[in-house]
Amino acid sequence: MITVSQALDQLFSLVSPLDVENVPLREASGRVLARDVAATRTQPPFAASSMDGYAVRRAEVEPDAMFKVIGEAAAGHRFEGTMRAGQAVRIFTGAPMPQGADFIIIQEDVTRRGDLITLGHRVGTKDNIRPAGGDFSAGELMTAPRLLRPADIALLAAMNIATVPVTRKPIVAILATGDELVQPGETPGPDQIIASNSYGLAAMVEGIGATARMLPIAADTEAALIQAFGLAKGADLIVTIGGASVGDHDLVAPVAAKLGMEQAFYKVAMRPGKPLMAGRLGDAAMVGLPGNPVSAMVCGTVFLGPMIRLMLGLATEPALRRSVPLARAIPANGPREHYMRAQLQDGQVHPESQQDSSLLSILATADVLMVRPIDDPAREIGEMVQVIDI
Repeated sequence: MITVSQALDQLFSLVSPLDVENVPLREASGRVLARDVAATRTQPPFAASSMDGYAVRRAEVEPDAMFKVIGEAAAGHRFEGTMRAGQAVRIFTGAPMPQGADFIIIQEDVTRRGDLITLGHRVGTKDNIRPAGGDFSAGELMTAPRLLRPADIALLAAMNIATVPVTRKPIVAILATGDELVQPGETPGPDQIIASNSYGLAAMVEGIGATARMLPIAADTEAALIQAFGLAKGADLIVTIGGASVGDHDLVAPVAAKLGMEQAFYKVAMRPGKPLMAGRLGDAAMVGLPGNPVSAMVCGTVFLGPMIRLMLGLATEPALRRSVPLARAIPANGPREHYMRAQLQDGQVHPESQQDSSLLSILATADVLMVRPIDDPAREIGEMVQVIDI
């Protein structure tokens, strides 16, 4: 068996960032920026008022000073004239500064009668002007790679970027295997169960940024598996569920080998999820996950997530971990890295008492995986442990 870290290194060697495609800005949220993009304009493109008030000359500002209002400036409608001594322009937020003005007096500090304004005694020193280029200038870059959030989309729009270069979404073919499986909504036979793993994994990979292609359930025969692998053609990553062990009915590895899979490894020192294999099959990377529901989902978090993020052009790194205090004492761990289902409550992590790899109900109530290193000693309340958010 190899360690989780060694398995990740080999998995990363099986994939690489995908090609770039251009998408409309409206479709770019949640995608990964693949190339740096430069602002095509300056924002703001002119000095603008940040308040409703009156534009005047700073040198003339003093208590009880009087000005004649000679015009108005609003957002999208500048004052076309030039201000002179003793003059003011009524101005609204976002309007360009009139020529000759360098100070905005907010309207609450002014008394107006007709075309005359008189300043009050509480005029501050802040000019209330947004300088040209105060946000960004033409040519400034948004750098890649970057997972585009709503705030990034707003910034790209302000930069006047209508089409965005993003990494193509990986196509992940998901293949559940086993005579015991039927689809949700069907009536299982007395010895059958509902296929759940493929649906959970599809939701997981799509949440990361991939496109899931769910294949029909493959029976435990060589012919069915060969046909299923044919349906996976064109995928960037093939994920099989079940049949990855070495029992008489576990045919995924021998069939994949017959089709030319170059196996990178088999078995990882972790729980849940020990029976795990990976390699390349044609143009696609392939990962064989265990059939136990929790094992498959945990391996999806630990292995598939980082692989997909690499394919999207993001950093080559394991699933993000953070340290939190332990809520109860736990015994020493054994010879496999353990990913325990746990809940965060009041800033502490509470590992679930039941950790069987078949219990989806326990996984559904968990919000983190608590990571126990190989041969980790017993831990007491309050000790810091690492968790992965799920």
